[in-house]
Amino acid sequence: MMRSPHCGRYTLRCCAAALMLAGCSVPQQPFVLALSQSKGQDDNARAVCTGSRVGQPQCDVLIEANQFRSMYAGWSAKDLEAAYDLPITKGKGQNVYVVDVCGNPNVDSDFATYRKDMGLPAGTLNTYNQEGQKRCPMYNSPGWGIEVDLDVEMASAGCPKCTIDLVYANTNSWSDIEAAEEEAVKLGATIISNSYSGSGGDESAYDAKGVTYLASAGDFGRGLYDPATYQRVISVGGTLLSDAGGVKGDKRKYSETVWPDTGGGCSSTDEPKPKWQTDPDCIYRTGNDIAAVAVDATEYDSYDESGWITVDGTSIASPLVAGMVALAGNSTKQDGGEMLWTLSRAEQKKYLYPVTSGSDGGSGETYLNTCGTKQFGIFCGPAGWGTPHGVGAL
Repeated sequence: MMRSPHCGRYTLRCCAAALMLAGCSVPQQPFVLALSQSKGQDDNARAVCTGSRVGQPQCDVLIEANQFRSMYAGWSAKDLEAAYDLPITKGKGQNVYVVDVCGNPNVDSDFATYRKDMGLPAGTLNTYNQEGQKRCPMYNSPGWGIEVDLDVEMASAGCPKCTIDLVYANTNSWSDIEAAEEEAVKLGATIISNSYSGSGGDESAYDAKGVTYLASAGDFGRGLYDPATYQRVISVGGTLLSDAGGVKGDKRKYSETVWPDTGGGCSSTDEPKPKWQTDPDCIYRTGNDIAAVAVDATEYDSYDESGWITVDGTSIASPLVAGMVALAGNSTKQDGGEMLWTLSRAEQKKYLYPVTSGSDGGSGETYLNTCGTKQFGIFCGPAGWGTPHGVGAL
């Protein structure tokens, strides 16, 4: 089912994007204030995990307000597979792990409904707690139920033949989330997606060898926080996807620009710069490494919501790209975003769709907050090296 471009459906959002493209900018808020907000800049959506992000993480999913509740309202699994030219016949025998806060008692049935109604074959979802047991001790974390469904559904859309493994942290304290992160590795994870952000985490929980970690870049504009800022984590930014087609002569039937609310840019926590990063204007870790759609994903949630909903946020992008990593079958050889930063120009052209317009709202106009400046090749902070064209870059 074809939909009209986003500017026809979300006027306020696209007006904001147009202002960004015209050179207008929104001053970046101070670190603590930005992390203390309960919603992103997107006035058409609300954050489902409210509260301060200082010293703790919150989930990054936003739910669209006043939406038409239908499985046809947003991007379907088949839309996403087509937009990124994914080899979905691959992935059998691969596992994608997601770490979330407990929970969602309906996740199994919601996962099954999503796959069935999206035309995907029955899939396998395993659920564990942070001690590795197949149970969840509590379901009292407001908002995280929506995040849980989104994560397993997007990972499944990215890799329909993969097994999805959900590891629940007891609470959103860093100690519990990091325990769940380490338990996922004990269970055999080589791919772990994390759709939350905050400050005060411990990088050592995200550095196991032979594991590809991914994290959402956040939904508050320019800035890069834990765990996306860590050296061994692939930081995944967000885009606005349109099925209106790309530039003239481009065979792709889709186009992308920066989602103005995406996180990205120079590390907000002064994370040391990896040796494989050589960009000139940030002395710390630079993100993002890659990006994917962050607006209008179709999700099924019967616990916090009443069924089909449409959501925004880099929470869409991280598990979706995690599924793509599984399709590539290269997860044990990744080292954060190093592979993406060391691709040749020929490989970039073949395996990535460059994002050439849009800004995340940072002051000034440099490659750290605006795409298309050509100050550092095709790289830009909001979208990294671009969005996946197949899985060759991963």
